[in-house]
Amino acid sequence: MSRIASVFRADYKALIAYLTVGYPDVETTRKAAVTLANSGVDIIELGIPFSDPLADGATIQKASYQALQQDVTPRVCLEVAKELHQQITTPLVFMTYYNPVFHFGLQAFCQSCTEAGISGLIVPDLPPEEGEELEAVTQQYDLDLIYLLAPTSTEERIALVAARSRGFIYLVSLTGVTGARQTLPPGMENFVKRVRQKANQPLCIGFGVSNPEQASRIASVADGVIVGSRLIQLIEEDATLSSLKAFALSLREALDSRH
Repeated sequence: MSRIASVFRADYKALIAYLTVGYPDVETTRKAAVTLANSGVDIIELGIPFSDPLADGATIQKASYQALQQDVTPRVCLEVAKELHQQITTPLVFMTYYNPVFHFGLQAFCQSCTEAGISGLIVPDLPPEEGEELEAVTQQYDLDLIYLLAPTSTEERIALVAARSRGFIYLVSLTGVTGARQTLPPGMENFVKRVRQKANQPLCIGFGVSNPEQASRIASVADGVIVGSRLIQLIEEDATLSSLKAFALSLREALDSRH
């Protein structure tokens, strides 16, 4: 069983947190990751900054842009991951677009990921129809390649992702980009039901989670909750990271007190 898969267990809801590496600076990324690991977060997604982050909303786009201005390259992200892996036991996942991986070289990138302690990859712009080459290399290096599904996904696409995604399946709660939102889409429960009919993997929902109530609602149908943009905003608003810690603890409490 992979390190990611082992997070998911009966009657437990996973909390997954996203950070853009290098925003507002590399040192803050390190501190924020350790803070989250100590505040009930089960998996940390480290976003590799990219110049054209199509799936991301304004908050993460801005964070990505600022990190790129500070020369935060995939190699810098690997160094940050390696340091974090020595400090915390929380599984680390890279969220990246395909272009940086392709330019690095699939074999070299996956090998470097394993050496840095990365457990999996999320590549939003890589559909499973085009993922066979990266899949083969990730399996060679014991990395989980995690695919995404959206409410608009066809039954064929759902079946394909169910057959190929490892670790968990990332469910995008709505059609569009990432970003904290006040409400969650009404059709979310039906979307999860459609995927459950075909998939055995844990299902985690992201895009738009901004408070404990939403996290609790997601946890009533899914196996994990993914939070990103709201965390970036909190890091921006409070450099001491005490707001980040309080928010993560409030999400963990909401997930644990559902019974």
